[in-house]
This record gives sequence, structure tokens and C-alpha cells, in this order.
Amino acid sequence: MSFSERPDPLDAGAVLALAPVVPVITVTDIGHALPLAQALVAGGLPVLEVTLRTAHGLAAIEAIAAQVPGALVGAGTVRSADEFAAAVDAGSRFVVSPGLTDKLLARAGASDVPLVPGIATAGELMRAREEGLTHLKFFPAEAAGGVAALRALCAPFPDMRFCPTGGVKLSNLADYLAIDAVVTVGGTWMTPTALLEGGDWNAVEQLAREAAEAVRRIRVEGN
Repeated sequence: MSFSERPDPLDAGAVLALAPVVPVITVTDIGHALPLAQALVAGGLPVLEVTLRTAHGLAAIEAIAAQVPGALVGAGTVRSADEFAAAVDAGSRFVVSPGLTDKLLARAGASDVPLVPGIATAGELMRAREEGLTHLKFFPAEAAGGVAALRALCAPFPDMRFCPTGGVKLSNLADYLAIDAVVTVGGTWMTPTALLEGGDWNAVEQLAREAAEAVRRIRVEGN
């Protein structure tokens, strides 16, 4: 049985620990959902964040959850309690949000599906920490100050763990992974629009493989 078929819920730490990199996917053509997910999983990236930025997001999550063995699919850009519920109903195993609201927190607290909310400031981090959340998205990473800002935030909160997303790419991947509190990163560089529109799934798989191998190399060299 693969982890995506396990009946027991995963917590946020377990989800992020399974991800060398989390591809952040925005589906503009529902026909892309399955071959894209299959290519990413084949390339070594099993944890997939499908954003709700288009009308196809929920349908893509439902299709991937049902038809792509080995994929652990979740919803991204979840902005409300209602979207959280819809994402879970579609089969999301985790939920990622740009931020945190009282209503979203209440809905997440009543669910076994973990929430990874975005933070960009110390105040936002402290609020999430007070609510018992330990794994957060640092977003938008580069716009919010990048590696230097995240290092500064980590210093007073050594118990917190992060997935920086937003401007993360191969060229700065090592800098983010050098931070002990960074579990994984989220990015879009594995899914360029031109490859998706051209249906070049082999190229997507190769980009996914390069990303996964880069993370493994960085981790080995850092030890």
C-alpha cells in the first residue's frame, strides 16, 4: 500500500517530510491534470499542491486523488472555510493557505486534514504558533525578504518548521534548504506553461527528477 492509499490521516509534518519539493500547480486545462501529476510523481515529486486559482482546481484534485497512484494531492490557495471544506470533499490530503483567518482555523480544527497556512511576519507566525500550528508556509518568500528574512524569523522560534514558497527556484534552492527549519520548498519551475501547453510530459518529468536530485545532493553535501 502506498502512502497515498493509507486510510489514516497525516499531519502537516508528515506531509512535508515526504516532499523533496512541492510542485505548486495551477490547472488551466483539466485535460492536463492527470498526465501532469503522473509526470511529477514519476520524476520523484509525489506531494502535489493544486491551487484553487482556476475553476478546474477541485476537479483536478478529485481526478488526481482517484487516478494517480503514489500521488499525495492537496489544495493550495485556500482562502476560506468553505474552500477548505470543498477541497477536503474533493480528496485533498492537506490544505495550504496564503494566510490564516479565524473561520479557516475553526474549519481546519474540526478536520483530520492538516492545514499549512502562509506567514510573512513575526506577528503572523506567533498567531499560528499560539494556535498549535508548527509547520507553516513562508509566503511570498522572495517578496517577503527571502532567505535573510526567513533566517531572522527562525531565530526566536526554533520549534517552528517552514516550506518557503514564492520565487523559490533551482538557483536559490540550496540557500533555503541550508536553513535547518526548512523542511521542503514549494515551486513552479517544474511546470512551465510552455511545456504544459505543448503536452511535453517527458520534459516535465525530467524537470521534476532534476529538482528531486538537486534536493538530495544538497542534503548530502550539507551533512
